[in-house]
Amino acid sequence: MTKTKLLGKTPSELKEIALSLGLPSFTGGQLAQWIYVKRVGDFSLMTNLSKAAREKLSEKYEVGITPYTLCQKSKDGTKKYLFPVECPVGKDTFEKSSVEAVMIPEADRKTLCVSSQAGCKMGCHFCMTGRQGFHGNLDAADILSQFIAIDESESLTNTVFMGMGEPLDNYDNVKRVLEVLTSDWGWGWSPKRITLSSIGVIPSLRRFLDETKCHLAISLHNPFPEERASMMPVEKAYHIKDVLSLIKEYDFTGQRRVSFEYTVFAGFNDSMRHADALVHLLKGLECRVNLIRFHKIPDFPYGTAPDIVMERFRDRLTKGGLTATIRASRGEDIAAACGLLAGEHAEKK
Repeated sequence: MTKTKLLGKTPSELKEIALSLGLPSFTGGQLAQWIYVKRVGDFSLMTNLSKAAREKLSEKYEVGITPYTLCQKSKDGTKKYLFPVECPVGKDTFEKSSVEAVMIPEADRKTLCVSSQAGCKMGCHFCMTGRQGFHGNLDAADILSQFIAIDESESLTNTVFMGMGEPLDNYDNVKRVLEVLTSDWGWGWSPKRITLSSIGVIPSLRRFLDETKCHLAISLHNPFPEERASMMPVEKAYHIKDVLSLIKEYDFTGQRRVSFEYTVFAGFNDSMRHADALVHLLKGLECRVNLIRFHKIPDFPYGTAPDIVMERFRDRLTKGGLTATIRASRGEDIAAACGLLAGEHAEKK
């Protein structure tokens, strides 16, 4: 019998579970304390629960913290963790897969780049995750395990939903995780410590902007719709101009930020024509453009733009009134950099 995971459930949901087992309602609060504050994954260690309560819980439920199976460390200190997952593919049917999470250390922070899906439906041609196809959505417990099970769990300061998958294609589970991260009964993080990256799934994007105060990053990569569609099929479903129209309905002049990810491909989107079009596209929006070095992958026609080209591109954006930076590449030697995550599909190669 498949047991139900408690990780990802709210205190009120844990209270209902306790009552359904004939346990006192306050057991729900105790469970939340053990799971989210003390991060305990075994009922037997929850010492303020009676033995009978622990036995009842273990018959039908599990905490649901999944340990990592592999950890690789880059020469720059970045660490990549591999997690096994079982994704639902039908009624009572699951597919075994794997996802990766990346911990990026800096002088004053430790940021976790977290995955929300095994594989991805979006099919961006330059992304190893997109190339492997879609294997399934991660549930809230699978996503939260990436925070709890890594060695740096207690010292994390920030997170970016920029790992494997499209977070807004699995928004219900991602929203549960955001609630755990930001609630007083959970980790109590400020939404300013969290950034969600998306290609722009408009229905879920509106929900995210309405329901959270977390930062937003949009994967743009090309200001010309036809060229963007040639590498990012999602442009045919959710036009970047429509995504921008939605974003402009919201206020990003205060503490909440919106940024745009722009991977620079040599000879494809690195011209001054592209820079000027990007300035025009984002005109009037308080935002930042993050220029990302492309990390070469097999069977892909474009290469990495030289540093001098990226610097000229950045300077052109700055001259046009945009705030633009070149993002430092981290963890490339262990395939942990942008666009390289592929779980066991990469590890086996």
